[in-house]
Amino acid sequence: MANVAAAKALVCSMAHTQEHADYFAMFGLQPAFMLDTAALAVTYRELAKDVHPDRFSSGSAAEQRQAVERAAQLNEAFQTLKSPTQRALYLLRRQADLPEETTIQDGEFLFQQMEWREQLETLQEQADLDALDVFVRELKQARQVVETAFADCIDDVQQRTQAERLARRMQFFDKMFYEVRQLEERLDD
Repeated sequence: MANVAAAKALVCSMAHTQEHADYFAMFGLQPAFMLDTAALAVTYRELAKDVHPDRFSSGSAAEQRQAVERAAQLNEAFQTLKSPTQRALYLLRRQADLPEETTIQDGEFLFQQMEWREQLETLQEQADLDALDVFVRELKQARQVVETAFADCIDDVQQRTQAERLARRMQFFDKMFYEVRQLEERLDD
């Protein structure tokens, strides 16, 4: 994040025709899975001030449109990089095409998914918030293991298939955490 000035220059100079800007370069970062997301957020706020469409309200229609497009692109880049799952998928797509949806050929993890889903159903029936907290901690630990394994293999071309498998596992965790939040909201009511 030390090169914020260069990132500002890059973001401010983005042309409206540039569809696939390098999200890492936009923030002055080297491509990597492990990021300091707090520092990323600070840089985002600084960059967002410079490209905010309100700063161009007295400009021409073309300048206003470009400002909106730059702000939208910056927001998309930030949303992608702050999410470990989206960042993982973005890194994979930078290397090669990645099918949007694939069938997971991961029997061991599929079995684990079924167990977690059954646990979640049981927790819903029991309406036990303390047990749900324990379950969430277990999921977070499992997610951390997957993220660490992904970070270890993303730069190795030989392990591309494993990196894809781990990114798909992250997608599952995102869905599980969403379902857990829904259950917590229902139990809080």
